Amino acid sequence: MLKYIFTILALLLFATYSHSAGSDPKPAKVKTDYSKAVESIKWAKKYEKKGKLEKAKKRYEKAQKLLIRSNKKKPLQADILNYLGFTTRKLGDYENGEKYYLLGLEIDPNHKGINEYLGELYVVTNRIALAKERLNVLENCNCEEYGELKEIIDGTKTSKY
Repeated sequence: MLKYIFTILALLLFATYSHSAGSDPKPAKVKTDYSKAVESIKWAKKYEKKGKLEKAKKRYEKAQKLLIRSNKKKPLQADILNYLGFTTRKLGDYENGEKYYLLGLEIDPNHKGINEYLGELYVVTNRIALAKERLNVLENCNCEEYGELKEIIDGTKTSKY
């Protein structure tokens, strides 16, 4: 009888141990609307570089929708407003893109991405003096955004839009 009890206990322990070892997966990382949008923007930029502009446009549209939803959940976040301005500008709506950037700068006046992208928007809309103001904000950041915007203002690099 004692042998029978030990056998059952051993089987129960083995079953519990083997079940727990196989059913303890790492929880999947839940992607936010913002992170999905950033991923979509990265793909859009790759498509743009390859000249696949229609695919890029679809990715920017997808990202914009995700960012609008993200902005509703967490309003007035500089990073979200930066990418909202970026996607809106990339889709050709410079006026509303500028509004998103300016709102983002009210929250974080030294935001590197917003200052660079707003400067690019100013170059594309032929407002070079305003673009240079954005460059001045970035002047001491020791960041790639400064170099990117400077090249666009100097005309050594072109901005698609």
